[in-house]
Amino acid sequence: MNLSIYQALAEIEANNESAALCTVIESKGSTPRHVGSKMLVYPDGKFIGTVGGGDLEHRVLDEAWMALSDGQPRLLSYNMVDPSRGDVGVCGGQVEVFVEPILPAPLVIVVGAGHVGKAVVHLAKWLGFRVAVSDDRAEFCNPETTPEADAYYPVTMDKLPQQVKIDKRAILILTTRGSAVDAAGLAPLLDSPAAYIGVIGSKRRWATTVKALKKKGVSDAKIAKVRSPMGLELQAETPEEIAVSIMAEVMMVCDKGTGKSMGSD
Repeated sequence: MNLSIYQALAEIEANNESAALCTVIESKGSTPRHVGSKMLVYPDGKFIGTVGGGDLEHRVLDEAWMALSDGQPRLLSYNMVDPSRGDVGVCGGQVEVFVEPILPAPLVIVVGAGHVGKAVVHLAKWLGFRVAVSDDRAEFCNPETTPEADAYYPVTMDKLPQQVKIDKRAILILTTRGSAVDAAGLAPLLDSPAAYIGVIGSKRRWATTVKALKKKGVSDAKIAKVRSPMGLELQAETPEEIAVSIMAEVMMVCDKGTGKSMGSD
């Protein structure tokens, strides 16, 4: 059974899928499964392996699905003595189960494959993200011109949500060529639960885009999801420097950093 779990884990990693690995890490007294027993839980409710069956397993399954939702591991401790007190069984022992969410690297979607967009693709890939690139100009959005992306979507921005799943871990980086492009296509992206939405450009450019979005009826709450001008203040000038500024802010936001100097008080 463990061998099939390891094979399933390899497939999950290869296909950028998700699951939660539940492992019995301590067993005292009489318990249904020994240390090292494993169960792999999928988001759709399926699972392989077992950590003991019965109420114990049902509770671990619930925790596994919550771990897939919030991305946080869990150390679970259960007594198996007296169900009337809320225990999971009557075997007489104690068991600990470690629940580890197995999640793919977040997807960075770079919209706009100009000089800065290409630099962001390169840096994001080097940092270990999955990377997709989109541009309505097909001659910019292909493996020849932007070779480091994992996927290419040569469509207008408003069509992007129909092409790729934008989940709550996704990162949207708009390195587009002007406010007109942003105003025309940004609204559907604001309906997504993306962890980060950033738009390149000056404050004046963003103010122009906001005005156009409001004319379309886009709410202030949705507009507030956007960081623009995006990036940390690094006095960046070159495409590569700007990419560092952008990805530094992405990491700060997604990992809940402060952006302060490590040497500051």
